[in-house]
Amino acid sequence: MTNESIIKTLAGTGLAIRGDEIDTDRIIPARFLRCVTFDGLGEDAFRDERFDQTGKPKAHPMNDPRYAKASVLAVNKNFGCGSSREHAPQAIARWGIKAIVGESFADIFAGNCASIGVPAVTAPADRVKALQDRIEAAPETAITVDLEAMTLSAGGLVFTVSMPASHRSKFLAGAWDTLGALLANAGAAADTASRIPYLALAGGTRP
Repeated sequence: MTNESIIKTLAGTGLAIRGDEIDTDRIIPARFLRCVTFDGLGEDAFRDERFDQTGKPKAHPMNDPRYAKASVLAVNKNFGCGSSREHAPQAIARWGIKAIVGESFADIFAGNCASIGVPAVTAPADRVKALQDRIEAAPETAITVDLEAMTLSAGGLVFTVSMPASHRSKFLAGAWDTLGALLANAGAAADTASRIPYLALAGGTRP
């Protein structure tokens, strides 16, 4: 755990993508899954909905310059459903999104978001739609997601949000980055492994 890993609040302007049952193939089409790393995936988030076959931009919130620096995404019901590709939250995060608020999320999608430090919080449909309306009417509205109080504020709009307790506790403790924790403790892990008999046998060396 590091202080940099602790996530208590996230603030920024918003981006609204409306529609229920938006699946991971819409978020990042399958042809982009052949990448070796996740670098550059943000450019292809919602690719087929943002560009035509010639590469010409379509009317889409992610192509609208008013939302170019948005960091809070407002979505609707069962966002991230479909195949359990971790590329979907990676693409959204690498586009610039730091937090997502929606009516509901596919469980695996929400878990994949949590593992890369992107809180996915839920709220009643009328509150989410009010937030989307606010974002579209005033893109400059500052939005704050508070994981300690479990609230979202956007101008005069304030409402309670929810997320699994296991995800919330990891954000507040800075324990969401499991890979980072393993790398930071590589020496201790190697020392422990050297003292486990069956690992030594697996490596061909008897203790």
